[in-house]
Amino acid sequence: MADDCLFCRIVRKEVGSDIIDEKPTAIAFRDVSPQAPVHVLIVPREHIPTIADLISVPNSCEILSDIFSLVNDIAVSEGISQSGYRLVANVGEEAGQAVDHLHFHLLGGRFMGWPPG
Repeated sequence: MADDCLFCRIVRKEVGSDIIDEKPTAIAFRDVSPQAPVHVLIVPREHIPTIADLISVPNSCEILSDIFSLVNDIAVSEGISQSGYRLVANVGEEAGQAVDHLHFHLLGGRFMGWPPG
């Protein structure tokens, strides 16, 4: 883990956050600046900068399995599994990745289709 990475510090529970659920290789917590009624971040416990870096991680399949299991479990527990949700991963600064630690945004609880409502 990176000592100065915000998400690594959340994983180590050095920084307080609203943790929703955990798996052996991943953890989920509420975003501090929610963009939807449900806005949860799902991150691997291991410091992996981006999706592009997953190829060099030996247990990447286990990590992705835990991440997507959390997505499903949280969508059900937050009541958005039937109405729908968005799952977003920004890769790199130009795509809006603000923290250099792989993370997925789970967003839902409002209309997110096109055209905007």
